[in-house]
Amino acid sequence: MQDSNPNISENRPVIRQLDDNAINRIAAGEVVERPASAVKELVENAIDAGANRIEVAYADGGKALIRVTDDGCGIEAEALPLALSRHATSKIDGSDLLNVHTFGFRGEALPSLGAVGRLTITSRAGSEAACIKVEGGRMGQVKPAALSSGTIVELRDLFFATPARLKFMRSDRAESQAITDVVKRLAMAEPYVGFTLRDVTGDGVGRVKFRADAENGDLFDALHGRLARVLGMEFAENALRIDAVRDGLRLIGYAALPTYSRGSAVAQYLFVNGRPVKDKLLLGALRGAYYDFLSRDRHAAAALFIDCDPHLVDVNVHPAKSEVRFRDPGLVRGLIVSALRHSLAEAGHRSSTTIAGATLGAMRPEPSGLARVYQMDRPSSGARQTAYATQTPEIGAGFAELSETYSARVEPALEDEALPLESFPLGAARAQVHENYIVAQTETGMVIVDQHAAHERLLYEKLKRQMSENGVAAQALLIPEIVELSADDCARLMLVAEDLSRLGFTLEPFGGDALAVRETPAILGDVNAKAIVLDILDELEDQGQSQLLQDRIEAILSRVACHGSIRSGRHMRADEMNALLREMEVTPHSGQCNHGRPTYVELKLSDIERLFGRT
Repeated sequence: MQDSNPNISENRPVIRQLDDNAINRIAAGEVVERPASAVKELVENAIDAGANRIEVAYADGGKALIRVTDDGCGIEAEALPLALSRHATSKIDGSDLLNVHTFGFRGEALPSLGAVGRLTITSRAGSEAACIKVEGGRMGQVKPAALSSGTIVELRDLFFATPARLKFMRSDRAESQAITDVVKRLAMAEPYVGFTLRDVTGDGVGRVKFRADAENGDLFDALHGRLARVLGMEFAENALRIDAVRDGLRLIGYAALPTYSRGSAVAQYLFVNGRPVKDKLLLGALRGAYYDFLSRDRHAAAALFIDCDPHLVDVNVHPAKSEVRFRDPGLVRGLIVSALRHSLAEAGHRSSTTIAGATLGAMRPEPSGLARVYQMDRPSSGARQTAYATQTPEIGAGFAELSETYSARVEPALEDEALPLESFPLGAARAQVHENYIVAQTETGMVIVDQHAAHERLLYEKLKRQMSENGVAAQALLIPEIVELSADDCARLMLVAEDLSRLGFTLEPFGGDALAVRETPAILGDVNAKAIVLDILDELEDQGQSQLLQDRIEAILSRVACHGSIRSGRHMRADEMNALLREMEVTPHSGQCNHGRPTYVELKLSDIERLFGRT
């Protein structure tokens, strides 16, 4: 070990001005992290140029080639050298850095790309086209070119000027997937723009990896069509329309039903003023909106767009502009949570259509090898009744003898002649199978209901409604528990003390840097008040808002509902089954149980007939 300090030297360090090439390479390290970052910057420039069609081509995961072609306004020949200069942009004039209406505004992307790769820009803004090349930061001369309209930006040999960065690149497949994800996010943000993504690795025109033609119609129709193309028809069929406005903020988009959930957060897309972002505040709000409907290992699927005055949000807080900072974060979080919960409540008993598809797939019989028997067209009602009469077994024989041992008890349904029970969304109860599943008949098919899961959700919603109306009972501590904290933590907790008090958790200042816990929610029983306080502080630090107490209280209500609901194995009468179905139809969130599992499966008659070869 050396005795002398290695940071102390006899030679004083010299301050020197870096040259432009070094500055551009350093800037490129912040802006261009990987090939997908370059694609993002170039496609955003094309959108800002007013392009209606954008084509992206890449080779070897973007390391060998990235080419972006658009039909935008183009760049004039004399402006091409300026476009490759640092901090030169047509997006803003520098007078108001918050008033940003475009994707790009810093003027760093093109010079950064030219500093670490071989960049060629060919563009036409007037009667003539021109091109310019930059290689490792060395700019060439502007030359005439042939181009009908728009701009073509071609980037070859990314990071050839900084070979050390190439060692940190992932496989071609991983980089290709990252490029696809970037293009899909931008395609969702701009439904009226057509996108084509092509892999041209090797020779030839390559193969199309993704294509989305420009959508038509109003905003929601166009957005729904684009989401169906990007996220799939299953998402579009099971997504709820979101449209809410509050204090200058507007939230639009689509959020999937809780029963259409994912094993990870890969299907969560958030946009602020059209800009794709991965913001912790927004992701936390989305998670909070679904926390009462999904288990911890499931994640919601959603594409949400927040539009607001640019002065209400700062987009200049991250080099890649993937994070934003709102002037009023609480307002944004509250808008997301309230809008999503309102839409989920309006969905009522609706459940995901994918459940029926999975059920039909499970019911598909094994191939028998016999020739298919084609049935005749369905007979008329009168013909069916006549046929049934001739097929009725004699008294004392046939099905009547099996009534005691038959596995499914068929009950007569009490119907109102003016309004048949089959006309209701969940139909009329016809049988109870294995003392756990209710089989109901609708006008277009049948419904199978899990009686325990359905009643569990109904009872849970009732308990929550009662708690909301009557409040949370508080239990006063005989000896208040004193929790010593820092001054900042005490102040942060006192800001939410009123909200905590409504949940039965009462905090009071105790002088100095300490708080006294006077009351705790009675429903929680004996609790470690200090541990709860520290957990609430962690949530406030991480998300800006704490749901800890409400989560714990509602978790207990959920357990109470589970133990108090109709148990599996209990025989139900026809009127009880129909009453359960009618209550499900008017209760919010009854399409899934407290753990996010479906409470019923609906099968269409046409699908059932297809199983039996009647089509």
